[in-house]
Amino acid sequence: MPRATPNSDSFPQGHFDLRHHAFHGICLQSFHPTPSFYKNHFGLQVFSNSLNSSGVVPKVTEFLFRSGTMNAFQVSRRVGLAFLFLLAPLSVSARVPKFTLPSEASAILDQIYSFDLDGAVEAAHHMQKEQPDHPLGLLLEAEAIWWRTWCTSADFKFAMTDARRRPKLESDRRYLELSTKVLSLAEAHLRQGESAEMQFYAGMAEASLARMYGLRAENRNAARSGVRAREHLLRAKTLDPDLFDTDFGLGLYNYYVDTLSAAAKILRFFMGIPGGSKQDGVRLLEHAIAQGVLTSNVARFYLALNLHRYDQQYEKALNILTPLVERYPANPLYQLARGDLYAKLGRKQQALACYRAASALPVQNAECQAHVRDLVRASIASLDLRP
Repeated sequence: MPRATPNSDSFPQGHFDLRHHAFHGICLQSFHPTPSFYKNHFGLQVFSNSLNSSGVVPKVTEFLFRSGTMNAFQVSRRVGLAFLFLLAPLSVSARVPKFTLPSEASAILDQIYSFDLDGAVEAAHHMQKEQPDHPLGLLLEAEAIWWRTWCTSADFKFAMTDARRRPKLESDRRYLELSTKVLSLAEAHLRQGESAEMQFYAGMAEASLARMYGLRAENRNAARSGVRAREHLLRAKTLDPDLFDTDFGLGLYNYYVDTLSAAAKILRFFMGIPGGSKQDGVRLLEHAIAQGVLTSNVARFYLALNLHRYDQQYEKALNILTPLVERYPANPLYQLARGDLYAKLGRKQQALACYRAASALPVQNAECQAHVRDLVRASIASLDLRP
């Protein structure tokens, strides 16, 4: 089971703009690191001891909240957002693999991308039986469940379909159990001998937990899992600098941290959160697209998503996304994403074609299919096609 299951926290209202956010982090007032947390984060302990003794933190925090320039949880949510996407469907290229993958892994990944989620779950169960001590089968099953969850949780706001926030559901239990088991297996391997591969899987497991906690607004859990995910990925990169798949997660981290406002960056400093560069983030994501074995396609998807959401580079985002839509035309979420970009570019007829394609696609899960059609209706209405 997950390491903690606190009640969801309320969010400060401030100047938070949902058009630019899909992950919900922590409120500064509600995040209370434990001694064990500081034990594993020495730099944060140094910041805490020195700033608490000087009284700087309360003054800075009071100023920022009183001035209304930002919400403290925007800082942590941007860090967490880098991990909200981290367990999106993986990809397998023809390069020499950095991981030892079961032969059926590529087929399962294609099933996930093609939105054959039931088939992917069934095949992942078979993999788990064949290799019960390897985390990949569990990870792939969690992936299939996640995209069903994303589908039923998404809404259409600000001319864009996205899964933003929803309450806890009993149906989340299986996903959380799978993610926790992936982490447990990876840690067991690491106790026997450290490897970049198992550090990577441990990071992916923590990221998997972080994204579900973020969707459910479990802010402290999301932040803690996000921090641990980053640590595992950095360690994996240290052990194997040629493990290019880590560039995906590290690229997202750099990108999101650099999108913080100036006031938020001040608070990030006092919270002890490392900085980042958007340019480095884009470079790392492009590197993952070109060199990644497991994360090439997901890096492509989320680079396009971020260029859409944060930078309004719609044409570039469309060019990055299009190869995925062409390879996996049966994925309604890809069709919706491309339709949104066409709409932003004023190409209404092309947007309409994408939305109609999404609506016409067969989706195995009845709730998901109904939700896709609701999203399509809202998307088409936003085009304002009246003569």
